[in-house]
Amino acid sequence: MTFRYSLIALMMTGLLGCTSMSETDFATQATNSQTQSIDLLIEKYQQSEAHDLEVSAQQSNQITDLVNIPELDQYLNSAFENSPSLQQSILALKIAYAQEGISFADQLPTVNAGLSGQYAEDSDDSYTADVTVSWELDLWQRLSDTTAASQKDVAATQASLQNAKDLLAANIMRGWLEISVNQQLLEIEQRRLAILENNQTLVLERYQVGLGTLEELDNAKTSTASTRATVAQYQENLEQSKRTLLLLTGEWSADSSNISVAQSFPQVLNPLDSMSVQDLSGRPDLQQAFYNIEAESLRTDAAYKAMLPSFSLSASLQDMAETPSEALFTNPLWSALGLISAPLFQGGELKANAEIAELTTEQSYWAYQETLLNAVNEVENAIGQESSLANQQQHLNDSLSSATRSVNSYEEKYRQGLVDIFDLLTVQQQAYDVEAQLANTTYQRLLNRIDLGLALGLGVSDNSTSENQAIAQQ
Repeated sequence: MTFRYSLIALMMTGLLGCTSMSETDFATQATNSQTQSIDLLIEKYQQSEAHDLEVSAQQSNQITDLVNIPELDQYLNSAFENSPSLQQSILALKIAYAQEGISFADQLPTVNAGLSGQYAEDSDDSYTADVTVSWELDLWQRLSDTTAASQKDVAATQASLQNAKDLLAANIMRGWLEISVNQQLLEIEQRRLAILENNQTLVLERYQVGLGTLEELDNAKTSTASTRATVAQYQENLEQSKRTLLLLTGEWSADSSNISVAQSFPQVLNPLDSMSVQDLSGRPDLQQAFYNIEAESLRTDAAYKAMLPSFSLSASLQDMAETPSEALFTNPLWSALGLISAPLFQGGELKANAEIAELTTEQSYWAYQETLLNAVNEVENAIGQESSLANQQQHLNDSLSSATRSVNSYEEKYRQGLVDIFDLLTVQQQAYDVEAQLANTTYQRLLNRIDLGLALGLGVSDNSTSENQAIAQQ
């Protein structure tokens, strides 16, 4: 008897040894890669200590902190409630919770009840009732690993939902800035058109009295008509940007004319001011990729443990009588069964499943690495753009100052008769061109700051815990 138990123990040890997985810990490798990337970024771009102290009071922890406009709140709240894309992400989270419930149910006992009746000629009717309880003992934690993997899937879906909310908030802020820049460009072109119309009237009057040529009149009409076309285009661009903002909120029936945006750009904070306290771990896409690694690692463990023997217990109550009421366990018979089963030969299916699970885990790791590389690249590109656009903005401000002085000088000379109207129009056109270019550059810089905030992991207000609990209970 002792030899038999020793042989069984030896067989169990051999089976456990057969299920050993690869020594590669992909989750730890992913964590180390992220830590190294964050350290390199902070070392490369961290602000001076004095600057950090100066801006520490206004560090940004949310993407909505970058653009502090109270009027935006109503659009953000409406989008979080009505956006179809966000609602799809919420439903995906509900599905993940339901799948977690299915995997958890596998760890619990199952109870089945049945009642059957038999009717035969020349014999008494008979009724049979039975209740069977069965339960698989999770000695190797295979079922627990499967449930834990489902929980990681839920966490990954939560991160995906947070990513959708962050992108939605960023797109609404971008839409707000787009309305502002379109308003400014339209106002610049309208001022340009007013001057060109005045010039066309002046040239026409000169031509009628014989002081101008037909070519001058045609050139004036050409410039005026071309600017009118540009004004019409900017007017439609402005309306389209308003409709796009409403589309993001999920309220297509709303009136776009009710959107009121200030003519000047709002202040958009620089996320680099709080670079020392920001890290890429706040990015939902990285969190989702990391949870995927952990989920696949747990599934790999479960796949290897599927090669081990399984232990299950079952108990049943059964009764047979001539009436249904008597068959409901008035004098039942009971039985109990303990079952040990081990897979001996399945054509290599279990081993192949384990190999597939392990390869899927490694695939998730490389997907995480790709996401991390893209994240670092986005941060560096946005930081480089911030510096480049700041320089462009400074040069354009200097250019606009010079152009404004030149316009004032030519206007004075025109009043004195030292230059003609065409010279004055030329410098005015240059000034308008520089002003429009400055507006576009400022717009691009503000957009880049929003992109930088997303790249650093800034998101919307984190009330996900209560929201996720509410979703799980639905």
